[in-house]
Order: sequence, then structure tokens, then C-alpha cells
Amino acid sequence: MQAKTKPAGKVILHRLACVYNKWCCKVLVVGGGSGGCAMAAKLSSHLGKDKVIVLEPEDRHYYQPMFTLIGGGMKRLEQSYKTMAEVLPKKAKWVKEKAMEFDPDNNTVCTSGGDTIKYDFLLIATGLQLKYEKIPGLAEALEIPNGKVCSIYSPKYAEGVYDVLRRTTGGNLIFTFPDSPVKCPGAPQKIVYIVEHYFRKLGKRDKVNITYNTALPVLFGVKHYADALWPICKKRNITVNTRRNLVEVRHAEDIAVFEDLENPGQLCEEKYSLLHAVPPMSAPDELTKCRKLMNTAGFVDVNNSTLQHVRYSNVFAIGDSSGTPNSKTAAAAAAQSPVVFRNMIAAMEGKPLTEVYDGYASCPLVTGYSTCILAEFDYSLTPLETFPVAQNKERYSMFIMKKDFMPLLYWKLMLPGHWNGPGLMRKLFGVFKPNKK
Repeated sequence: MQAKTKPAGKVILHRLACVYNKWCCKVLVVGGGSGGCAMAAKLSSHLGKDKVIVLEPEDRHYYQPMFTLIGGGMKRLEQSYKTMAEVLPKKAKWVKEKAMEFDPDNNTVCTSGGDTIKYDFLLIATGLQLKYEKIPGLAEALEIPNGKVCSIYSPKYAEGVYDVLRRTTGGNLIFTFPDSPVKCPGAPQKIVYIVEHYFRKLGKRDKVNITYNTALPVLFGVKHYADALWPICKKRNITVNTRRNLVEVRHAEDIAVFEDLENPGQLCEEKYSLLHAVPPMSAPDELTKCRKLMNTAGFVDVNNSTLQHVRYSNVFAIGDSSGTPNSKTAAAAAAQSPVVFRNMIAAMEGKPLTEVYDGYASCPLVTGYSTCILAEFDYSLTPLETFPVAQNKERYSMFIMKKDFMPLLYWKLMLPGHWNGPGLMRKLFGVFKPNKK
């Protein structure tokens, strides 16, 4: 499906609408996260000054993959963000408001400031919202001073993880993965490995029991890497319970309540000295209210290959709010960005959409204070690795890349629109890989 050139009458009506609306643009980018920033940079550079509007209410842009390292005391929160004014492209216009209502039939988005933005093309890059309140008692437990409950997923709580860790002297340490899609699905277990290594370094590993309760039926979705992670859990005496979902936190008693998803309604209680909770997540409520844009799972209904909306040819999506069945990571947004950019330009010009996204995602699985397994894979959950070494092994080199190189790549190359994922690197390194028979 391609975008069609607007008839002259519609062009005139569109221009008249701009008289009554405060904002009018060629492309409206909703969201200033990883995908939104990168695409705003690409599009505004191509289309020219003030042709692109970015609708984003936040003052800070966080490099969220750093939150796990912050939780382990390896980085500080102030290292994880820049101001939104620093990272958004100068050629784009920043409207510091929130999207409140989407009307794709009339090509408009209403904002929290009461304005209506008229667009020719819409790029949805809202990311996911964290829903701590969906688990009774969790939000309250996170607010308790010197408490025992923590979470790396929010900048509000990320630094508190290390504080809780340092106060913990023994007992049961419980970590969770919710029964919902999450951004960076490897992160809930990365913090498990880091915490385990923390106590091992202190010589106090025998003082704690470590349990990872995941709602998933597997430890990790890609078997190639799951087969490497299971032995790590066994060697380090980490108990893994699959299909176990956190449904309540009774912080006054230090009890976490879990449901056995194989036997719905069957609950079990676990006493904790430390509870690391990952909240359920979803696309923002303001977006999900517009059912015309969403699929039945609650994400933007786009073609998996072209990332163009299946019903509205002038609407595209990138990143975590997209309905594509890839792992939701910043690396996925980077790989999607050239596809979305070229296909949007083609749609504007009335040309066929030829760029295809293969589902590439990457998850650097930090397994301690000096090791990392770099997982890379596509839609089919087949490894799609960049480097000419076995990436399903713990490596110090991958840890240094995750800790020191990737943040630089993110700030200096991805957000300005220059990084399209490691596809080119993979081709270059391909000459060093052994031929598979």
C-alpha cells in the first residue's frame, strides 16, 4: 500500500486548516525517544527546516540501556541522560507537549496544551509506558525509604537498586519478569547476574538465595543463547522458575505473591529480603484509545516488513510501540530507522516501498561485572551475529563494548541519524567468519 498524492482540493483544505491550527507540518513525529530522535534527524535533514515537528513532553532523554549498569553501581544516573534540547535536531520544531488524541482519518493529533497538529505524514515513536500500579502494592513499596523493593526500569528508581543491594546482608533475593511485552527483555535477568556477582565478590554468596521468576515459558527467547544461559544459572546456583508472574507485593510483611500461569488462579507466597520487580508495560493509553491505529495486542498495526500502517498509508511506526514481533530494544529501533526513512520518503513521492526490516534486534546480556553475551537475532529468532567470534559465550570484550562503546555510539551516531544498525559491519566481518556447511 502506498501513499497517494493529495488532490488539489485536499491540498487547499490542508492549507486552510493551518490557519486555524497552531501547528502544521509535513511530518509529525510523536515521541522523542531513540527511534523518534533518530528519525527526526534523518527526516528534517532531508526535508528542510521546520518541516518536521517532534511532539515530546519530557525535558530529559535517557539512554535506558544504562539503567542495568546503574542498578549494579557501575554507572551513575547523571551519565544516562542529556537534555531533550541537546538531542533533538535543530532543523525540527520541538513542541513540548504530550499527544492526547489521535485522529488518523483527519490527519491530526491533539496535544496536552489544547492545540491540534495537522500533518501530512505521521511517525509514531511513543515507546512503552511502565505500569507499576497494575501490581497491587508495588508502587507503594518502591516509595518506602530504605525499603527492600527496587526496579531498574525507571529513572526514578534505577539508582535505588544499588542502594537496596548494599543494604542487603542475606536472605531471599527475588527477581521478576512480568506477563506482558517489555522493553529490553534481557534486562530483567541481567540484573540477576550482576547481583549474584556482587555477593560473590564480597565473599557473601552463601548468605543469599537468588531466584528468578519469569512469566515466560523460557529463560530467553532465542534458544542459541538460552542454551548458554542455563548453565550459567546452574553454575551460580540461581533458581529459575518459568511461567510464574508477580501479582501482588505485601511490603509490610516482605511477601511477594506469584501466580502459576500454567495453573491460573493458583498462587504462592515468597518471603524476600530484596525484591527486584519489572512492571507490566504497554503502549501509552492515549495511543491505545485510538483503536483504528492499533492491533488486537495493543500496538501500532504496521506491516512487519515496511513498518507502514496497514490501513493508513501516511502513518508509520518505529520502536517499542510498533506491533512488529521483534524484541523491543534500542538496537531494533536503529535497524528499523533506515527502513522507515526510505519507505516514508518513497510514500511521499508516490513510489513503491522497497525497504524491508528483517526483525533484527540485539541484547547485550551482561552476566556480571566483567562479562557479557552479545545476543543478536532476527524475526525467526535465528542468530544474526556481527562479529567473527562465538557470541553465545561470556566475553570481557563484549562487556567493555556494552559499558563504554555503545553509549558513545548512541549519543554520537544513532540519535543524530547516522547509525543504521550493524548490517554493514556484519558484511565486512563476514569475510572472517568460517563457512558453515
